[in-house]
Amino acid sequence: MPVLRSIRERFARERPLAGLTVGACLHVTSETANLVRALQAGGAEVALCASNPFATQHDVAAALSAEAEVHAGGPDSWAAGVASVVAREPRITLDDGADLLGALHAARPGRLGEMLGATEETTTGLVRLRAMEAEGRLLVPVIAVNEARAERAFNDRFGAGQSVLDGIVRATNVLLAGLTVVVLGYGATGRGVALRAHGLGAAVIVCEVDPLRALEARMEGFAVMRAIDAAERGDVFITLTGVRDVLRAEHFTRMKDGAVLANAGHFDVEISLADLRAAASDVREVLPLVERYQVGDRALNLLAAGRVVNLAAAAGHPAAVMDMSFALQALAAEALARGGWTPGVHAVPEEIEREAASLKLAALDVRIDELTPEQREYLSTWTP
Repeated sequence: MPVLRSIRERFARERPLAGLTVGACLHVTSETANLVRALQAGGAEVALCASNPFATQHDVAAALSAEAEVHAGGPDSWAAGVASVVAREPRITLDDGADLLGALHAARPGRLGEMLGATEETTTGLVRLRAMEAEGRLLVPVIAVNEARAERAFNDRFGAGQSVLDGIVRATNVLLAGLTVVVLGYGATGRGVALRAHGLGAAVIVCEVDPLRALEARMEGFAVMRAIDAAERGDVFITLTGVRDVLRAEHFTRMKDGAVLANAGHFDVEISLADLRAAASDVREVLPLVERYQVGDRALNLLAAGRVVNLAAAAGHPAAVMDMSFALQALAAEALARGGWTPGVHAVPEEIEREAASLKLAALDVRIDELTPEQREYLSTWTP
């Protein structure tokens, strides 16, 4: 993770987070450990809890607990971990799903004025935070790291595009070439999955509710149709929407024998497990991460109990991807520490985007051109 390493080295010299407690609710992985160490190098005291206990790398949690406060047990301890970080009264929070910031608003709304701000890593978290903002309940500034251009490219398109298919293949050993993959949701992540599934030889169908995204998918060469129509054509179904019950009873009853169901959204609600159980006459585990549901004369294979497949069945995003994501998180925390932000959801400042991208290019030993003074003047004045 060379980008985060260079930020850590600068933080160690400049100490921009000195004296601050930073609370983080993130996936507890080796990549997150590097982010924690970078924040500590900047002078912060860090308290970390797991945003998804099913994705926790417990050996990493054990090792990191010797250096920082870590709460990352099993699912039964998730709420207690969040509460422990809330009790530290962090002045900056880093979130993956808005759980920590939501808990802080519930626990101590009268003291949120002491917070410098927060960052958010996910689309789902930003939906929650924008709803709070619209209702006048969001009391702190939040930097929307998830919507940074670098985040969209690296985390969503490249990272999830590869790791989602990696999780499906690891769990099933299925050959994607020649199959029909149904991608439900054509945001940045869905686009990455669709492109990589196509590159592996699959036929791809895209299902969308947004007309512009649906049009983009069609113009980029993919079949576009309603999920109810795609249900009887697909071999592999991947939900990437951020909303619940994307695949429901009416879809399950139309699917082929042997269809594979995978979720790559934020929570295990995109595939309706209640509908799937109700439709099934028998459920059995046929591989460690594959449950086979007998629906009439057809078997449907659910991966990782409907949880996020690239985390539950694979290793998540490659470190090179999380390097950029966590570089943005560290730089955003530094920007919040300077103060001057107002409550509400804010875009990642352009200078942070440029710094992260420049550091990544340097790590790749790539040099790019710069505008000449005359070109800069032309762009600013546009004089013939």
